[in-house]
Amino acid sequence: MNISKIDLNLLIYLDVLLREKNVTRAAGQLNITQPAMSNGLKRLRNLFNDPILVRTSDGMVPTERARALGPAIRKILLELEEALQGEEEFNEQNSQRVFRIMASDYAASTLIPKLLKSINEIAPSVTIDIMTPSDVTFHDVEEGKIDMAINRFDELPQSFHQKTIWRDSFSCLLSADNPVVAKFNLNAYLASKHVWVSKTGFGVGVGMDPKDVQKLGWVDEALARLGKKRDINVFTRNYHVAMQLAFEADLIATLPTKAALLHKNDANYTILKPPFDIPDIELKMIWSPLLHHDASHIWFRKQVIAAAKLAVKG
Repeated sequence: MNISKIDLNLLIYLDVLLREKNVTRAAGQLNITQPAMSNGLKRLRNLFNDPILVRTSDGMVPTERARALGPAIRKILLELEEALQGEEEFNEQNSQRVFRIMASDYAASTLIPKLLKSINEIAPSVTIDIMTPSDVTFHDVEEGKIDMAINRFDELPQSFHQKTIWRDSFSCLLSADNPVVAKFNLNAYLASKHVWVSKTGFGVGVGMDPKDVQKLGWVDEALARLGKKRDINVFTRNYHVAMQLAFEADLIATLPTKAALLHKNDANYTILKPPFDIPDIELKMIWSPLLHHDASHIWFRKQVIAAAKLAVKG
């Protein structure tokens, strides 16, 4: 195969088709007509002497040959995008750039206030658009539609850039009037009712099963290693809801320490160390290779790290 005779647009078509697995959606992504995309698929089939996508009962599925080509094609296109972006300076004082961040409410409430304060001082016309984990997908980040995602991640695509913002321990947040405060030990913890809170990764959440310890996360896995289980009274994906329930319903909220410390000066609450060991968590920021060399994005990443250092200091 002579590369000089290949229409490089076909590689873009192939990349989008493998992600979307649908000719109509792929055409929409590239802003071309459906017949044009169908013709592109036909040309790809002739080029590689392979069907590329085959129709099954589950919809269009990539062939083994197409799946093997996918990572290499994606890598080539990402490197080409980076090379063509060029170098430019970012004038933050005059910029009206909108930075879109996916952040859990834990990250938004502990990090974003410090970030916004510093940005307002040096870049008064820059805007931050905070989105929730349910608003976006890995695909959105990969394409650069979202500038950055800030959260705890179990698994990440290898192509993403990432940086740890901080590590955080866990604390128990209780109403100051909760009777368990007087003698807070493991037995008292297990005899109490709890509010579970977590939302990691991307996409729409699913209902929780109190019996499925592996999906309950760090706190319950730590208890399971001791052969113990807590009595979860309510599940929520919102840290502020969990903190409010700790006060109004006499529940124990076991959550990252920086979230608990939002109430450190509130006499209605008590913050206690968990009566068992829970591994620390890592808050990370991730972004697309397409944005890695963008001058405005480089500037923004520096602001996030600087804000994180301020947040860590308290």
